[in-house]
Amino acid sequence: MILRRRVLLAAALIAVSAFPARAERADRERPTNVEANRMTSDEARRVSIFEGSVLLTKGTITVRAERIVVRQDADGFQYASATGAPVRFRQKGDPAGGQEGVWIDGEALRVDIDEKNERVELHDNARITRDQDEVRGSYILYDQRSEFFSVSSAKGAPAAAPGGRVRAVIQPKKPAADKDAK
Repeated sequence: MILRRRVLLAAALIAVSAFPARAERADRERPTNVEANRMTSDEARRVSIFEGSVLLTKGTITVRAERIVVRQDADGFQYASATGAPVRFRQKGDPAGGQEGVWIDGEALRVDIDEKNERVELHDNARITRDQDEVRGSYILYDQRSEFFSVSSAKGAPAAAPGGRVRAVIQPKKPAADKDAK
């Protein structure tokens, strides 16, 4: 049992380190654009609901869903909750170590984006791919500030909860010297 916990902890650490990129900083300064078949808006509550083949873009962020609810707090931060079968998103990370930023792709039945806390949550049949690495689970939390990923078989459950499994594919990384030689 102790060996199994150590293996699970090691796998979780590897999965977290496989996705170190942050979203492009410039995305924060970009406007949010939304296209949909229908829209309703409640200005008093600062809530807009977009339905039908919804496309949300903000800088390098793209979200495609059947329904997106966007709300804005008093400080101007935006929060979006997208549902679909599945919701798909794409976002480019900041360049790091002299390398161009890589794209992060994800999908789930529901995606929640919290601009203020720089968090993305994927619920139900969640998957994130970065470069050629991939993690899957029922719930994925990505904290862009701390570059932290948490993947579990259900929200609030440990990574090895009964009835579900977390899966990760982590490709070998070439040393920087090998990349420069090409």
